[in-house]
Amino acid sequence: MSEAQPKTAEDLFRFLDNLGIEHTTKRHAPVFTVAESVALRDEIPGGHTKNLFVKDKKDNYFLLTVEEHATVDLKTVHQIIGAASKVSFGKPEKLMEYLGVIPGAVTAFGAINDTGGNVKFILDEALMEFDTINGHPLSNDQTTSIASKDMLRFMEATGHEPLVLKVTT
Repeated sequence: MSEAQPKTAEDLFRFLDNLGIEHTTKRHAPVFTVAESVALRDEIPGGHTKNLFVKDKKDNYFLLTVEEHATVDLKTVHQIIGAASKVSFGKPEKLMEYLGVIPGAVTAFGAINDTGGNVKFILDEALMEFDTINGHPLSNDQTTSIASKDMLRFMEATGHEPLVLKVTT
């Protein structure tokens, strides 16, 4: 039996609909970096995200979702998130295996694919102050907007307990 295919944006939208979570999505050219996505700011209001997929030496994985211009100190963030050691970036193979996305499309919405609970999701406090949070819906050619409180509901519905922590400087 083969591994399950990662869920698609359409699967994500159905999941959000079933939870009664309002969402809007704007299609655009694929963007791989925060710098490339800046052109969309006038069209899509709210907090835009940057996502760091990291691991510690004991292979505990974390997804840090922060506001796009925020800075994360990778030398000290392990103390805040409860990692066993300093963190390094996770490999693209694990990103696909756990979150069902490729580099450049990393998103908190990837929680829908982490059915094994392999990743701990950290949402930065400053990001959660926005009424609306924007992230890729599992591909980097769209941006989906949902209320920040609904991001928490989404995470919990996927079986994750997101931590809201101050991880940026």
